[in-house]
Amino acid sequence: MTDSPAYFLFQLLQISWLDLLLSGDNAVVIAMACRDLPERQKKIGVALGAAAAVALRVLFTVIVDQLLKFPYIKLIGGILLLGIAVKLVTDESEHAEVKSQPNLWGAVTTIVIADGVMSLDNVLAILGVAHGDMRLIIFGLLLSIPLVVFGAGALMRVIDRFPILIWAGAALLGWVAGEMIVADPVVADWLDRHGDPPDILAAIAGMIVVLAIGGALTLLAKRRKA
Repeated sequence: MTDSPAYFLFQLLQISWLDLLLSGDNAVVIAMACRDLPERQKKIGVALGAAAAVALRVLFTVIVDQLLKFPYIKLIGGILLLGIAVKLVTDESEHAEVKSQPNLWGAVTTIVIADGVMSLDNVLAILGVAHGDMRLIIFGLLLSIPLVVFGAGALMRVIDRFPILIWAGAALLGWVAGEMIVADPVVADWLDRHGDPPDILAAIAGMIVVLAIGGALTLLAKRRKA
């Protein structure tokens, strides 16, 4: 089943969707950090910022892909993905913390620091879906490049118009996180000794956790505003 062409296509669709959700933020950061630069420097800053974001993705992919082979790392990565998924539906900061910079290198430094965190999110999601398949990992990296460079403009506007798409993406991240957690050698060994339930139950549980926590935090935030 997991080696079938249909499942491979499903994985491609998952990576495409997560790339769209998690790469758009990089483009926003690049634009905000460079918005007050002179026009000529702005173009250079955007190009350097995009290049830095892509380079960070490649670097993190190589490092994290190797680390995931060790015990506890997939468990930690899955928990981090759960946090990323919840943040996706509850974060309303709109990047207000990203300040424009008056000079080129200040803007590039701001982009590299901000992209460092967001690129790690994206890499974890891609590796979680890919399950070590290098074809899928390369596809995810290649797809993220135009999304970072061009900002996924039209598609991001669609997402802004239909917030339910964000929740669907968060649910998918929760699914991937559940699969990653039970794939950790330590967790898998424990499950083997206690009945070893199907992996799909862990994926569903991850999805439910994200939707439940995200929904509760969103409702609480609305009540506070009211």
